[in-house]
Amino acid sequence: MSFDNAYEALTEDNDARWAFGTGFADPLAGLDTTVPSGLDAAELARSCLWLGDDALIMSHRLQEWVAAAPELEDEVALANIGLDLLGQARLLLARAAKADPSIVPSVAQSDEDALAFFRDAADFHNVRLVELEGGDFAVSMARLLVFSTWRLALLQRLVDSPDQVLAAIAAKGIKELTYHRDYAARWVVRLGDGTELSHERMQAGIDAVWPYVDELFDDDASLREEFDAVIAQVMTAGTLKQPPVRPAAQTRYLEPLLAEMQSVARAHPDATW
Repeated sequence: MSFDNAYEALTEDNDARWAFGTGFADPLAGLDTTVPSGLDAAELARSCLWLGDDALIMSHRLQEWVAAAPELEDEVALANIGLDLLGQARLLLARAAKADPSIVPSVAQSDEDALAFFRDAADFHNVRLVELEGGDFAVSMARLLVFSTWRLALLQRLVDSPDQVLAAIAAKGIKELTYHRDYAARWVVRLGDGTELSHERMQAGIDAVWPYVDELFDDDASLREEFDAVIAQVMTAGTLKQPPVRPAAQTRYLEPLLAEMQSVARAHPDATW
């Protein structure tokens, strides 16, 4: 369908959705969302919810670079990476809600919107890595490299999930995350093997995110070997050093992040695009 202007596309229907640019009201429309026999529905919902939370919060952090990236090309790239993750979040949160409707807050919104905008910080289950403030560009590239390398390895295993919906989400996400990882790796190498100043800042970025790496493997240590091999290759090319292991501090970033992200939806819960 063609439109005379962009606003007609946004207002084609009276769909109460908050995720701009997704183009569909129900991300799982037409799919059989019955939980396969032998799978625990609550456990499936938990896995999808946690994966969705990681993608949602990371997406928000990446969108903070819009109008702030060093080059227009990178602003567009980071916005698109953020939208990829937002799409993953929608699919995963919707799958979680279909598997276990009891997790959805009782508000007049679609399932994924209710989970994204009407849960408090204590009800989110994302890894702490995605909560961190972006800092400078080097910190954000270090985090994106770590996050996308870990998540890509994770989704590569989930394509064999007995839940066909989760398997399909993972297969789609693999293609996206391969680009995310490669984009971040190119920047880490470019900055690490650049000038003395860029090297110092890139090493500082790695140092800043490294305390949050171990948490990524709490549920599946089998991913660590693959992750370490990729990171070691990138660090070697960028003349960077892997920091020593040190404990990660609790962050105080999630509550203010959610206050910003959820503000419009909570102030106008009955609004429509």
